[in-house]
Amino acid sequence: MEQAVQKATRTSTDTMLGKVVAGRYRLEARLGEGGMGVVYRARHVLIDRVVALKLIRPDLRSETHLRAWMLREARAANRVDHAHIIDIHDIGETEDGELYLVMEYLVGTALSSELARGPMPLSRAVDILEQMCAALARAHDLGVIHRDLKSDNILLTTRGGRKDFVKILDFGLAALARDPRLAPKGAVFGTPEYMSPEQARGEDAVPHSDLYALGVLFFEMLTGQLPFRSTDRETLLELQRTAPPPKPRTLKPDVNPQAETIVLRLLEKDARKRFQDAHHLQEELKSLQRSLPAQQWDVSAGETPAAAPPPPPPQSPGVIEWASRAALFSRMVSRAYPGANAPAEIVTAVAQAWDLAARANRLEGEVSTHTRKLEALERRGRALRAEIGRKVEELAHEESRVLREGAAFQEEAEKVRQELATAERTLAGARANADAAERAGQATRAVFERVGAAEATVTGKHEWLENREGKASARAATARDLRRQIDELRAQLSRYAEALEEDLASGREKVATRTREGLQFEKGFTDVSTTLVAHLKGKPECRDLLAELTGPVNGGPSAPTRSGGPFQP
Repeated sequence: MEQAVQKATRTSTDTMLGKVVAGRYRLEARLGEGGMGVVYRARHVLIDRVVALKLIRPDLRSETHLRAWMLREARAANRVDHAHIIDIHDIGETEDGELYLVMEYLVGTALSSELARGPMPLSRAVDILEQMCAALARAHDLGVIHRDLKSDNILLTTRGGRKDFVKILDFGLAALARDPRLAPKGAVFGTPEYMSPEQARGEDAVPHSDLYALGVLFFEMLTGQLPFRSTDRETLLELQRTAPPPKPRTLKPDVNPQAETIVLRLLEKDARKRFQDAHHLQEELKSLQRSLPAQQWDVSAGETPAAAPPPPPPQSPGVIEWASRAALFSRMVSRAYPGANAPAEIVTAVAQAWDLAARANRLEGEVSTHTRKLEALERRGRALRAEIGRKVEELAHEESRVLREGAAFQEEAEKVRQELATAERTLAGARANADAAERAGQATRAVFERVGAAEATVTGKHEWLENREGKASARAATARDLRRQIDELRAQLSRYAEALEEDLASGREKVATRTREGLQFEKGFTDVSTTLVAHLKGKPECRDLLAELTGPVNGGPSAPTRSGGPFQP
């Protein structure tokens, strides 16, 4: 979804409302429009699940690179499978060649709406940021970069009684790997207010680019302002590329010093000077959380009430009732024509009603079976993706720690090398002085003691350097082994995801095909019912039986339909 789901707007000019996409999703309300798609609230007609469905904008249907990005959005988010990232249920193309993406339907408030009220309490800000960081850590571990993090793409919802439960939306610019076919080299994508310096230069985004965006969000939560502001896009991009960020405490003096340190490190122009990765940042945020006093913040004061869940669709008898309706029609014809002299077209219509009822009942069973298999396959897939994701996350967290330790040992080793070079120069000077004193016959004990001390210092520095280099080398070897395990798991996940996508696509096509067949049955039953009602409504002896039929069609009771039912859109 493009933004927080707060109000579903029905637009009379939107001809898509009421249509069924891919034979499964009936569009109920328009939620909003983003850079690449229009988002609707939709309902799965088979299992009555409410979803958010994104259709690529009609004017962009010919833009092949945008279509490719949208496909990658689903695949990238699906492989991450994290509690704080929006769930993707389905993706495909309609019979008209229109690309669609089906996501979980969320009710909540965009972070941008909360920030419009001003700075947040530190405890609340850190809690929100830590959840975002956890989601990005998993995404980065699996090779997924968001590229366009901003306050509009962060939804605060309620989950299991927990307020401020974070969901990151719109991985529309996510990249599993750079593909030069999808965008011209040097193209600048994203939102300038949250864009990293490297993105502003037209370079490819890296995981540290998402960390920079987190820095902008944290700055905004702490101060109520963006670090860089301008009404001109190019000026704003130049500020992101070159201007140092203001210190938060110059805007809000009571900002926590540790929080300010984290923000400024995240906003470093040189990506290498930011936190090593999201795991590193998460450790710092947890450390900050532990240092803060226990505090409850009020998120309800002045809060706009969240949208109520969508109403259930009106229910009326489904396919199972078709046989009962056919029986009613048979009884009415028998009453109207006791001598079995009913017109041939009426006899045929009754026979058709029985035949359609039987065929639809069998078909509904088949569709339900296929749907249950699909749901089971989706559950197994989600469980396995989550399991692999957790394993990768654990290994990546350990890799992050090991790499930081190795870097620290390397820094120590570099410092010792410099000290060793100084000690060796000192030793060389002491030896030269001793040789000169000995040749002049002025050698003293103190002269040789200085040589011995210098030699001991050099020996000690050599041993310490070997120790630090050995530890750094060991950490590097451990990191390589962890990376090997991570790469193996990622390859396993990729293979599994591709196989799962094929199985799901096949299963969904079966359901869509059978559902379309069911819709034809339903239309046929409605037509037959309309014919019979029109013929029998003038027969007084059928009046009580006609009253048992519900739902007017063409001035009389109709065949059964069920909004959200097995076939009816």
